[in-house]
Amino acid sequence: MSQKSEPTRWGILGAGQISHDWSVAMSTLPPTEHKIVAVAARNAESAQKFAKLHGIPKVHKSYEDLAKDPEIDVVYIGVIHTEHLRIGKMVLDNGKHLLCEKPLCMNVKETKELVDYARKKKLFMMEAIWSRFFPAYFKLREELEKGTIGEVMQVRVEMGLAFPEDNWRRSKEVGGGTVLDMGTYTTQFTTMCFSGLKPLKIVASGHLNESGADDSSSATIIFPKGKTGTLITHSRVNLPSEALVVGTKGSMKLNFPFWAADKLETPSGVLEFPVPKTDKEFNFWNSTGLSYQCQEVRRCIQAGITESPLMSLDETILIAEIKESIRKQIGVSYPQD
Repeated sequence: MSQKSEPTRWGILGAGQISHDWSVAMSTLPPTEHKIVAVAARNAESAQKFAKLHGIPKVHKSYEDLAKDPEIDVVYIGVIHTEHLRIGKMVLDNGKHLLCEKPLCMNVKETKELVDYARKKKLFMMEAIWSRFFPAYFKLREELEKGTIGEVMQVRVEMGLAFPEDNWRRSKEVGGGTVLDMGTYTTQFTTMCFSGLKPLKIVASGHLNESGADDSSSATIIFPKGKTGTLITHSRVNLPSEALVVGTKGSMKLNFPFWAADKLETPSGVLEFPVPKTDKEFNFWNSTGLSYQCQEVRRCIQAGITESPLMSLDETILIAEIKESIRKQIGVSYPQD
């Protein structure tokens, strides 16, 4: 295990778009603290190209080979989420800490299974809900704790992006659907603002496509003490994709893209939190902010704790439970169910 003065040594599983952006984000961090030492992908050629592009010294022939590499401290999983449970357990079996792309697993059953597995192994694991570690999110939580907008009563959050017909999010076979994907972001914002509370009731509906995945969802979540969350996801139209939290004394809003926000609207004005700069190309909005969660992983591992207090495994389970209730009410079922 790396000592505090040494860099945290990362291995990457997957060489797709999110792994690319994650690697670009890592390049904005000090090499004395974070080092990508190896990559593995389903396709050997794409792994070689990925390694060359990102200056990664080692390419493994298989996911298992990477998981066994003694020079790796922690593994980032950026592969398709239908594989997260199997590959996650394999990584943990080899004594590696784990940062796993969201959604952690396909359903509540799988999520609990992987969480239990990590806890039994006494290894660090976190669902890669990168939003939580943006400075704008830290500031939002700070203002909520201070009572700037009074008691939080209502959360309204939506995420809608018009994807082409052949996008994987449209296919149930590969774990598509807006609730499992975008719903992770809308749900985590809601559970964060209503910290410590569990839903009393969830009412949801939406539209299915021909594959049986949901193209849209609309959910009302009733929390204790008169609190309500309103969540919308859509894959056929672009929504404003903002997150609003309303209290008894005012409101705050994370502007588009709320899941990677660099602005926070408060009662006293708009605060700006620029993300790290890079000359490298990336695929998604504000992707250099993926680096924030990596700093949290290093902090937790060095502190000898196996869960982040800002994105606990209990909350990952709660998020999975809420999403499962929503999608089942819409009529989405996966083979993993």
